[in-house]
Amino acid sequence: MKTETIAAIATALSESGISIIRISGKEAIEIADKIFQTKGKKHILKNAVSHTIHYGFIYEEDELVDEVMVSVMRAPHSYTTEDTVEINCHGGVLITKRILEIVLKNGAVLAQPGEFTKRAFLNGRIDLSEAEAVMDMIKATNELALKSSLSQLRGSVSEVIRNLREKIIYEIAFIESALDDPEHISTEGYKEKLEVIVEELLFELKKLLDRADCGKMMKEGIRTVILGKPNAGKSSLLNLLAGEEKAIVTDIAGTTRDALEESIKIRGIGLNVIDTAGIRFTDDVVEKIGVEKAIRFAKDADLILYVVDSSTPLDKNDLEIFSLIEQKNAIILFNKTDLPAVVTEAELFEKCGGSYPVIKISTVENIGMEELEETIQTMFFRGKISFENEVYLTNIRHKEAVREAYESLLLVKNSIDLDMPEDFYSIDLMSAYAALGRIIGEEVGEDLVNEIFSKFCMGK
Repeated sequence: MKTETIAAIATALSESGISIIRISGKEAIEIADKIFQTKGKKHILKNAVSHTIHYGFIYEEDELVDEVMVSVMRAPHSYTTEDTVEINCHGGVLITKRILEIVLKNGAVLAQPGEFTKRAFLNGRIDLSEAEAVMDMIKATNELALKSSLSQLRGSVSEVIRNLREKIIYEIAFIESALDDPEHISTEGYKEKLEVIVEELLFELKKLLDRADCGKMMKEGIRTVILGKPNAGKSSLLNLLAGEEKAIVTDIAGTTRDALEESIKIRGIGLNVIDTAGIRFTDDVVEKIGVEKAIRFAKDADLILYVVDSSTPLDKNDLEIFSLIEQKNAIILFNKTDLPAVVTEAELFEKCGGSYPVIKISTVENIGMEELEETIQTMFFRGKISFENEVYLTNIRHKEAVREAYESLLLVKNSIDLDMPEDFYSIDLMSAYAALGRIIGEEVGEDLVNEIFSKFCMGK
């Protein structure tokens, strides 16, 4: 591991009230001491107590550069577990860069993206899943993503994975011991016992996998596509959800000819909503392209909001839409309920086989939105979302590792069913153990570590 003292700007490089230059490493305090003075005194930081903040000035040789506050955190009680200094200077691109340059001239090297967090990981303060949660918190775009990342940073994923690995390694150790010393360690009845344990492990891993899609949607948002015939009220729905005029709305059918995407937050949940061209058979070349795009978006959607104009009879275009929502998460919105109805809710239930919730709405009078929000929350997150007892995998790398562990344990179960020798169990148990270890960083190579931290922002 490299031992140079590193430094970087830890805040956004822009005009602001305060900027922070972070320094970490064996020489962090010494470097800061060279350039910091307070009330005419020099070299006061070398004797500073950990977790104290000091008012003074940054100098380059004899030139005053800025008035600052300097925080001192001594190892191992810092983010990186190394001696760390943070210089809080006036915000602004020029002054912040100037102070960083002075720090580098006095012995520090420029930190790579994510290098402070990487050191925290390599020094054992956090594991790899917790390190990834740091970046997820920074990039969080909705409340659920933020809460999920915070839960992971506090060790929710780590705790579950470590518990599973402990159970697996115990069985591996028993098998290896029994194979090495069969005279003193009996395996009589062990297959039956192991089968029960493997079933329990499979159950726990399956729960993680089943919640992984929810975790992905927490992090990235629910890909939501609004479908319906022309002039059904799709664009009005988008505007209502967004809280502002995002789409052009007219009484002319076919106004929306291309997809319009908008990120929306409801109850802390992120929706990536796509308003599409009205579905209908048409000879208009441009409109036909819009309809084809709508169909493609629907196939990849996590959720389809099918807007039905209750004042217009169902026709062959509606039958086309019914075929698009088959086997998908969908909600039927019975729109224009402020007008005399031609279509009934019973008719919609019959057409869709009662498979989808039907909500009466009016985009003109803002009716039904609360029920829609409740339905979405229940559909994807079973109502109230709690991070106290539930663990959600939001990282595709974690999901694939859990899937690999699950498949390895299925092989163990198969070997038990086939009455195979115990060493067969040990091989696949070890594969499951190693796969789970990759999540927390105990079974990963340097290349993967470097790749993960290269995606971090500078100064973190």
